[in-house]
Amino acid sequence: MVRTRPLKVALLGCGVVGSQVARLMTTHAEDLAARIGAPLELAGVAVRRPDRVRAGIDPALVTTDAEGLVTRDDVDVVVEMIGGIEPARGLIEAAFKNGAGVVTANKALLAQDGPALHAIAAEHGADLYYEAAVAGAIPLLRPLRESLAGDTVNRVLGIVNGTTNFILDRMESSGAGYGEALDEATALGYAEADPTADVEGFDAAAKAAILAGIAFHTRVRLDDVHRQGISEVTAADIASARRMGCTVKLLAICERAGDGRSVTARVHPAMIPLSHPLASVKGAYNAVFVEADSAGQLMFYGPGAGGAPTASAVLGDLVAVCRNKLGGGRGPGESAYTQLPVSPMGDVVTRYHISLDVADKPGVLAQCALVFADHGVSIDTVRQSGKDGEASLVVVTHRAPDAALTATVAALRELDTVHDVASIMRVEGE
Repeated sequence: MVRTRPLKVALLGCGVVGSQVARLMTTHAEDLAARIGAPLELAGVAVRRPDRVRAGIDPALVTTDAEGLVTRDDVDVVVEMIGGIEPARGLIEAAFKNGAGVVTANKALLAQDGPALHAIAAEHGADLYYEAAVAGAIPLLRPLRESLAGDTVNRVLGIVNGTTNFILDRMESSGAGYGEALDEATALGYAEADPTADVEGFDAAAKAAILAGIAFHTRVRLDDVHRQGISEVTAADIASARRMGCTVKLLAICERAGDGRSVTARVHPAMIPLSHPLASVKGAYNAVFVEADSAGQLMFYGPGAGGAPTASAVLGDLVAVCRNKLGGGRGPGESAYTQLPVSPMGDVVTRYHISLDVADKPGVLAQCALVFADHGVSIDTVRQSGKDGEASLVVVTHRAPDAALTATVAALRELDTVHDVASIMRVEGE
């Protein structure tokens, strides 16, 4: 039975995603009311530019007083779509103190201050839901937090940024360079005017921090995540990967150590075999591969961004928070009981693909091989080609601590016969 008194929702931000949230609340009103057990009513929409026309939204609901909106006594749930750290953090805290549940897609804020927000929510008996913060429409956080709550997750490996996946996919399929592919992504609306957050890995790193925290029941902050973007990936790297039967992807990788005593979280471009499920993820799509003790290998795939897909995840959270409101309960809070330390990148065991420009003369290969041996790094394969006094040497290593591989590269740069370390890329997914 549906009660007649509505649950009131305050919407902060009415951009690409926020406007879709408002639209879905209206077009799916009857279904949402039946699923929740009460109708939803938009109490107000806080924006920075109130004079802009917003189709389907009553202008009387639009306000620039976001704090006044979230602290209204009749507001039950606040949907935060502003993004960034402030004023979003202050508004969310005010909502909790007012007893309102919060739904957000703000991965940057969650990666930086998630534990503090969870603590304030718990103090005031409020919900904090954020499915849309990672991988857009893909149901991922709730399965990790709830469906796999009885299992042990050991690894989360994924493509969590559609912009970079589109760029790398275009570089592979068309032979375009990084700059050309970025220009195309911008023209199609996949990349922002300032693409730094995407192409330098900040967006993916924030998502990795959230994923690692949920998967391993520990606190992982953005600063704990090793980050490397795709701006240095070249057409030559893509071609080298193809010759190895691989493709290049920007991966978020969260792992539990073999002894279970620590975790790692990192974001960087990597070569993965074409046989790996993530290799087939094209365009702006996202996919996340989860490995757990009992469940085995699971893959979550779908659109990772966009107004309607992300709004779908927001509405799912909104339904959950509203149901909790009616039932007088709360959803899951923070689970950080393991308190596992986050190991530095130097301790991570990885493989490297290293391209060297070297002198084309006898003994160079042996000289370089000795450097690898001196640092305890075993070589898997070597490919050498050259003429007219210049040569290219491509080395793929076996797995070794990242610190040893980094030291090896530094030593190679000191050799007179090595003219340049043309590219370095990790190899994953094997």
